[in-house]
Formats: sequence, C-alpha cells, structure tokens
Amino acid sequence: MTKQPEGRRRPTTDGLPKTQPMSANQLRQDVAAKRMLRRIVQGDTPPTAPMSIVDRLTGSPYANPMIQVGGIDTSARKTLDFALDLAETMFRYGAGALEVETSIIAVTAAMGLRNIEVDITNQSVGLNYAPKDQTPITLLRVVRSWTNNYAGLATVHQLVTDIVSGGVGRDEAVRRLQEASTSPKPFPRWMVTMAFGVFAAAIVGVLGGGPVSSLIAFGANIGVSLLARQMGKWRVPDFFSTAACSAAVTLLALILGTFGLISAPAIVVVGGILLLLPTGRLVSSVQDAINGFPVTAAGRFLSTALTFGAIIAGIAVSLVLGNLFGMQGIDVTATFPPAYQLWVLMIFVAVAVAAIGVTEQTAVKLLLPTAAIGVAGYLVLLGTNSLGVGDRFSPAIAAVVIGLLARVVALRMGAPQLVVAVPAALILLPGLTIFRSMYVLTIEESEVLMGAGGLISAGAIVLGTAAGIVLGDTLARPLTRSLASNERRRARRR
Repeated sequence: MTKQPEGRRRPTTDGLPKTQPMSANQLRQDVAAKRMLRRIVQGDTPPTAPMSIVDRLTGSPYANPMIQVGGIDTSARKTLDFALDLAETMFRYGAGALEVETSIIAVTAAMGLRNIEVDITNQSVGLNYAPKDQTPITLLRVVRSWTNNYAGLATVHQLVTDIVSGGVGRDEAVRRLQEASTSPKPFPRWMVTMAFGVFAAAIVGVLGGGPVSSLIAFGANIGVSLLARQMGKWRVPDFFSTAACSAAVTLLALILGTFGLISAPAIVVVGGILLLLPTGRLVSSVQDAINGFPVTAAGRFLSTALTFGAIIAGIAVSLVLGNLFGMQGIDVTATFPPAYQLWVLMIFVAVAVAAIGVTEQTAVKLLLPTAAIGVAGYLVLLGTNSLGVGDRFSPAIAAVVIGLLARVVALRMGAPQLVVAVPAALILLPGLTIFRSMYVLTIEESEVLMGAGGLISAGAIVLGTAAGIVLGDTLARPLTRSLASNERRRARRR
C-alpha cells in the first residue's frame, strides 16, 4: 500500500473528501480578519459606556488637573459653593457656557471632588455631588446681572489655571475670587465714555468719512453713551434703551444732513450703532450652540435678536419722523471710496479696536495685542475682497484668522480667547448694510424685498463672523497645548 502525499485530499471511509490543513500564515490572516470584523461591528469600547466628566477637559487649557487631596474632600459643600461663585462671576463677565463648565470641572477635580455633575441652562448653573454611599449635595445658582469686565474675566481665568496647576488651595482661591469680584475696573467711566467717541470717529474714517464726519460721530457717540448710562440708572429695560440710542444717532444724522453739515449721514449712523451690536453675546451664543449647549444658546440668541430688533426699531422710528418733518432723504445706494491711504486706515482700525477694548474693560496689557490682531483681520478682509471672495464670505475668513490668533495670544498672556477675539472682530460687522436695509424697508415701500434681502444678508455675515471666531479657536487648540502647559508650569513655580 503506497503512502499518499501529505496535504492532498484522500477518500475516507464515509466517502467524503478530507480538506487540506491550513498553514500558519493562513491562520494568522484568518484571526486578523475576524478581529477587524469584530472592531467594525462592536467598536473599540462598549457603546453604552459613560464618559468620565473629567474627559470634558480634553482640548481645554485645564486638561489633566493636579489633584490636591488624596481622597474625598470632607468639606465638599465649601468647594461646591466656591465653584458656584466662580461660575456666577464668569457668566457675569461674559464667558461662554463651555468655558464655565470646563472651569468648574477642573476646579472641583483639583480639589478632590470627582463625582460631580454640572448642568448649565441659560442663566442657571446646577451642581450635583453624589459620592458612593454618602448623602448627595445638589446646589443651584441663577445669574441675574451682567457687566463689561473683560479684565476681571482674565483674572478669573488665571485663577483657575493656578488652581489646576496645584499652586492654590481653596481658602486662597476664595480670597482671590473675592478680590477679582470687588476690584475696580481698569478704566474709569469718563475714559469709557471718551472711548465710545474715539471708536466712532475712527470707524467713520475707515468707512470713508472725512474729518468733519468723524468729529460729528465722536460727539454723537459720547451723547449716546451718556444717554444709555442715564437710562440704566432709571432701570429702563435694555431693549428700549438700545432703541432710544439708535434712534438718537439716526435722527442727529438726518438733521445734520438736512442742513448740509455732513455729506454722508449713513456713515455717522453706522459709527453710532456698531458699539450697540451685541457682538460678545452673539459669539458666545454660536459657541454654545456648536459646543452642545442648545438651551443656553437659544436663550442668548433670543437676547441677541431682541437687541438687533431694538437697533432696527430705533432706526425705523427716526427715519419715519424725518420723513414726516420733511428732512432730506439719504442716498443709501451711494458708495464711499477710502478717504485716507492704507497705512492711515490701519492706524484707524488699531485705534478703534483699542477703544472697543476700553469700553469692554479689557486689561491694559491686552490692548496693543488686541489692536494688532484687529489690524491683521482687517488686512485679511481687504485681501479676500480683492480676490473676489465676496462680501459675505470675506468677513468669515477674516474672523477665522482673528479667532486663531486670539487664542494663541490670549493663552500666552493668561486670558481666555473671547477677551481678545470680540473687540478685534467688531470691525467686521456690517453696520452699513443694516442701516441701508432698514432705510429701504421703512421709507421706500416699493423695495421691501430688497430691504428684507439686505437684512438677511447682514444676518448671514454676522453669524458667519461669529462662527468664524469659534472655528479659529478650534483650529488653534492643537497649537496651544504647549502654551497651556507652560502657563501651568509657571504657576507651579510661583
């Protein structure tokens, strides 16, 4: 009987052929294929596994906080009260929901509270601390007031950085937060009032107005600032206060145009209403919507929409009054060529951005960097317009550049991105388009569709600018990880 070669099929007693055994290489390929199929079907982690709340710090300046205690903090209530005070202060000074949430998580984790849940809904902040086999603690804080204090927001940001680095305990943190809340703002009221006028004068020069128009805009905006402050003392709601300021600027421009004192009333109106636009609130709204806070974003969007509505209502009232009293109409189709050379316009932009920083109470050390970023954004705007990108897309591209540079500069100087980005991006907003569209809607009834289309276009530019700032902040995160770690190392050395 001859022996058959190994590996060949040979008949068996049941009449069925016997298959050839697989080689080691084939076995490895089969195992790899099964493993790949399992990964595709099941994923790397179970689909229902919860995410640790500390993972929310990924990508923020507070990733991997240094834990200051070894176990559960025995005085958890004091830590929770401090976290709520911190959140309330940040919200009052204009921080976004994501920044507030990451700050709470980082601070409580650094102070030993790991079983924390944070819920931010519009103007309320809820904290729930539920350690295993212990009585849970649930606290709620409602924020009912806001103020312009970017310097205070930068101080709080630095405090959180120091806590996360392990260099500040709770008692010292409470003291420093109290100091940040009670310290005077960097600029007195008279300087803020003057900054309103300086901004209007500079922005009118950028838009094409001459020295006379800038001078009138300077005086008009100082008057608007004083009017808004007085109405605030009278407890007038913000909607009516904004509408009154917008109406006052528009009516003044119409009167001066009727008597021939200015040749471009529209530019004076734009210089007056740009600072009334809720830029910071709009950027925070878009940021909250993108980062997964829909209810908070919806509340801020509604507040922003009401402010825009107040501005438009004030313009409309003045235009109607001007038409009734026979004041000279405004040629909204007129274009305004640059009245100065490019290097002069760059100086005007820098002065305007610095003036915005003063009105927002930005720290003195941030004024020049913010002005430089504003000039860079303005140059990008001019460059994209010259390439034919379009009036709607160019501001969004410039806003991306501003958002990216603002995050890098802000973290290097110990401040949040919003503090630098918002003043630098205000020059991108379409105040002239808003005024022209409102004029057409109010006075030229035959061109209602044109006016409505202009307002929609202006809204698209505003939202594109806000989204561009958020996108720039997101793109800069990989570039700023080392900046955050360096800042924390410097805090530990202190």
